[in-house]
Amino acid sequence: LLGCERLDDDLGRIARDSAARWGQVVVLKSSTVWIADPSGRCLVHDQPNAALATAGTGDVLAGAITGLIAQGLDGFDAATLAVWLHRAAGRMVRQALGDAGVLASDLLPVLPLAMKDLKKIAR
Repeated sequence: LLGCERLDDDLGRIARDSAARWGQVVVLKSSTVWIADPSGRCLVHDQPNAALATAGTGDVLAGAITGLIAQGLDGFDAATLAVWLHRAAGRMVRQALGDAGVLASDLLPVLPLAMKDLKKIAR
């Protein structure tokens, strides 16, 4: 699908090439998250969090991106904001529960708190 044997190669290049090939915004989630668009823009969010390395957290991220697009953000901006919110929610869950035993559903109640924190920062 991505045209490579291993994902531990240059993830930024893989994200950029995939975005260009598909003509879409690509979010490549690993311990770091790469966001790329077809024009070549590429951002990296490099704040690893073991609490987010569990089944379903990528689905939560995809849902957040989709929800932001539904509110009118373009794909790149929605992905960028959603990744920030997802990571902030992950930090909150990690502080409350630790790394082990976190479920994707643990992120859902804290996503609005992450948005509230972002609004405070933006003021």
